[in-house]
Amino acid sequence: MSSRDRDYWRRLVSREEYALVLDFMPRGNPTDHHHPSHRERPIAQAIGCRYFTLLEFHPKPGVDVAIGEKLYVGFSRRELRDKVSFVWGEPILYDDLTSIAKSNLPTAIQSIVLELEKEFTTFFNIAQPLTIKLHMLELIPGVGKKTLWVILEERSREPFKNFADIRNRVKGFDPQKAVVERILSELRGSERYYLFVHPPRNVATAVFLDCLSKLYGEK
Repeated sequence: MSSRDRDYWRRLVSREEYALVLDFMPRGNPTDHHHPSHRERPIAQAIGCRYFTLLEFHPKPGVDVAIGEKLYVGFSRRELRDKVSFVWGEPILYDDLTSIAKSNLPTAIQSIVLELEKEFTTFFNIAQPLTIKLHMLELIPGVGKKTLWVILEERSREPFKNFADIRNRVKGFDPQKAVVERILSELRGSERYYLFVHPPRNVATAVFLDCLSKLYGEK
């Protein structure tokens, strides 16, 4: 990987301030064949709470972290890093996750999505067509043509207020569950379009729509 590419991936990690711990290995990760220090030092795998970035970090010496714990991993306020010593500067791939981390991933995503309920509700209110034949909302699991038209009709009458409002007005559709499924699929690297998660570095032909940056008002 070139230094330019490495800087690019480091910028993605640096966008995250907080992360949820997916797995903690106090004796290191024996399956990591790319980074010798990961096999020798305590290491944790986590998911960022803003952009769903998968990352790894070393906790401070003698410090244990718990699965599901929310920790500051940012670079701007290092004094808040009460448990985190060093965050690796490149995102890890879904396939790099341990089996424990993978099993905890859906619950972590669900928790983050619930915290970002306002932003994801806005997504359902403002999502637009991608092409003449494909609407952005159709990339969400459970949104076929019929459900799409219900969502569009309902939001034209009055913008959705929250997930409960969407569930009440779009019968049979659970927006939180659907968004979690979409994010999980994007993290696995199995999509053509990426609504919320930056495409993994091993996916070359993906289209990144970067909806979260827009929902945060950063674009």
